[in-house]
Amino acid sequence: MHGHAVGNLLIVALWEQLGDHVQALDLVGKLLGAHGRVLPMSAVPLELQALVRGHDPERPEDVDTVRGQATVALTPGEVQSVHLVPADPPAVPEAVEAVLDADWVVLGPGSWFSSVIPHLLVPDLLDALTETKARRVLSLNLAPQPGETEGFSPQRHLEVLGRHAPKLALDVVLADEAAVPDRDSLTDAAKRFGAAVELAPVARTDGTPRHDPELLAAAYDRIFRMHGRIGPWR
Repeated sequence: MHGHAVGNLLIVALWEQLGDHVQALDLVGKLLGAHGRVLPMSAVPLELQALVRGHDPERPEDVDTVRGQATVALTPGEVQSVHLVPADPPAVPEAVEAVLDADWVVLGPGSWFSSVIPHLLVPDLLDALTETKARRVLSLNLAPQPGETEGFSPQRHLEVLGRHAPKLALDVVLADEAAVPDRDSLTDAAKRFGAAVELAPVARTDGTPRHDPELLAAAYDRIFRMHGRIGPWR
């Protein structure tokens, strides 16, 4: 158990006691007095795998299969694509229902290949994101992640997202203005998803590439009010 967070150990213990991932997470939420719910995307064990060019620095042109979320996130190579094993895992029904019943669905921010994209690799969840009448907003990261998205521009984040989920549509792409050196290129990339670009100050002022919770919440509130009644619901 060395190195594992106490919260994670508690969740695993409740999973084993209750035999149900959703019930266990709901109970943890009650214990913490949390508002809302945390739902897993799938109830079956999943392994994240990636094709990475240059994972071994001594073979910079070779493409290797890298296994495990932490290994993918920390690879020194260039991630080409990611996939799940098993390839077509079933989604948790409550998660699908939440997407279908939502007014807005927010994707990101987070580790692009090891956190954001994997949700789009669960077929039932991707279908729900496609079929839902909710509006969809994608929050871009403030900076490339060392290893995983080293050297990525904001628009390249969108490009790799589109390669993994070509039928995904978005309504809004949210980014921090200071993190977008080429707004026209980002606007063009967003248009491929049917999305408008909204720029807002959402970063902490301490110079670290982290979102400020209050500024990010204010940006969401403004987007929800501005875009909630523009055009027909899908």
